Amino acid sequence: MSGTGQAGTGVRRYLSWYWFPIIGSIVWIATLLSLLITWIADGSPYYESMDPSGQTIAYISDIGADYLKPLFITGCSITSVCFVLSLFGARWLRHRGRILPNTSTTQRVFSIVAIVGAIIGSVGLILLAIFDTRRYTTLHRVFLTVFCGGVLISALGTVLEYWRLQRNHRTSRAINISMWTKFIFFVIEFALAIAFGILLRNRNHNAGAAVEWVLAILFTGYLLSFNFDLLPAARSYTGQFKDVELTPPVSSHY
Repeated sequence: MSGTGQAGTGVRRYLSWYWFPIIGSIVWIATLLSLLITWIADGSPYYESMDPSGQTIAYISDIGADYLKPLFITGCSITSVCFVLSLFGARWLRHRGRILPNTSTTQRVFSIVAIVGAIIGSVGLILLAIFDTRRYTTLHRVFLTVFCGGVLISALGTVLEYWRLQRNHRTSRAINISMWTKFIFFVIEFALAIAFGILLRNRNHNAGAAVEWVLAILFTGYLLSFNFDLLPAARSYTGQFKDVELTPPVSSHY
């Protein structure tokens, strides 16, 4: 290791990309808990945006459209920025060889797809908070769809990138664990997103609200999972992982 690399290692333990998923997940879960606890503490009130025909469980956006809207916008904005930077950080660190690098153009394409999906989803999350469900119902639902779609595209891109990556790094237990963690998240979130859409369409709002809360809480774990990917960079130096021996791929065109 070079002298410069050794000097920078200590600093990166405190200033590194791995802080973004930590900050994002903390802010997101804190925002959700603040909304939920406030709603419960207020006696589970009925909000103007709720369906008058039997809805008793508030959607996240119902609470976020009331006097806690500034908190909701702030939480969504910080989470969105951290989400995008977590994915961009992984791409940059792989390019720099500070974590296991991409070994093919296909992997890089999937990585870029994941980043683009994250950007789309993040823009949707910020806009759905700004255009709240009480005043801008149609726009809010459009941006909610954009958020869910963007996150799912991002998750799929990440899973495919890691699937191809682990073909050349089969001895890396970390890559394998991360791939399966994100794959499980994608499957569960995709299934719940479909269920949420059906429940919303059928105006089954209590069940739909419950599913939405579960979806949002699970997103915390997904975002935090990137900390596991980025953490090695806190102690690595540029180019360290570029010399890692690759496992021969199944066929040469990979």
